[in-house]
Amino acid sequence: MNWLVLKALNDLHNDLTLSLNSTLDVDPEINYLVKSRKALQKSGNEIIALPKFKPLYQRDYQPKFLSYRAFLEKYDLLKPQLRIEERDIKILMSVADRYDAGDLDPLRAQIIAADESLRGISEMFFRDEKYLDNRESLVKALKIILNVESFANEKDQQYIYKLQCHNPRVIVLCENLHFLMKPIKPRQLGIELWYAGGKNVNKLEFADTRGLPIYYSCDWDYDGLFIIYPMVKHLLPCIELLIPDGEPKGIIASAHNSKWQSGKRTMADLTLSVKSQQLLHALIKKNAWITEESNNLIRMMTSLLPAN
Repeated sequence: MNWLVLKALNDLHNDLTLSLNSTLDVDPEINYLVKSRKALQKSGNEIIALPKFKPLYQRDYQPKFLSYRAFLEKYDLLKPQLRIEERDIKILMSVADRYDAGDLDPLRAQIIAADESLRGISEMFFRDEKYLDNRESLVKALKIILNVESFANEKDQQYIYKLQCHNPRVIVLCENLHFLMKPIKPRQLGIELWYAGGKNVNKLEFADTRGLPIYYSCDWDYDGLFIIYPMVKHLLPCIELLIPDGEPKGIIASAHNSKWQSGKRTMADLTLSVKSQQLLHALIKKNAWITEESNNLIRMMTSLLPAN
């Protein structure tokens, strides 16, 4: 669902007339409320609220609308024709919460020091280096939230983001930024976190692990295991793959784009422990995957930490 649709539903709740334009006519949420919930009705060039709409809106939509509107107003993003997806608003709100808590201070300092590119920022927060292309409202929002003036245009950055700590015991290289945004417990346990930027791992060729054990944390899907992990393993032969403890999700049910593929790379191409092979086989058989952020990093690392 996007902001325009959520705003339209709020207008209906406030007894305003809602014109049936081409966007609303094909919107899945509107059609769900028309066909499945029988809460709205399309009549000529208008959308009409039926009796059950108001209580349903107040329960399922109004809290989100009020929360999103307050957030967008705070960062001067609430424009009449703002087009932004609900997923993007949630990501921006999460970034803002982490920034306000001080968790992003080390990351922000490194973004500025590295003169990070827009595509690097896009990969960090939206897991797609091209996602922010031509999305000026999102770029503006991130600049305001992170309090940075600009992002560079270069597409190939050579910077490894690091969440450093006193007396590091191990290094964990993360496919995604999620764990670096939660610094307190890793630092307490001497876990130094690295983020190289999704598939952009060539910079690891020059990385110095300082003799510390290093592990790789990633999405357990086709891209994470069969594309990115082999590149990482080639550049850092000493790296070991962390076994996830998160709950598997159905690839189809979660509309995930990285699908298991047959006839290309197989488990025989990977350096995996027996336990990892068993888990991967089960995921492929169930057509499921495990997101990196669903894992408990501390729990995964507890038995792997060397003695102080």
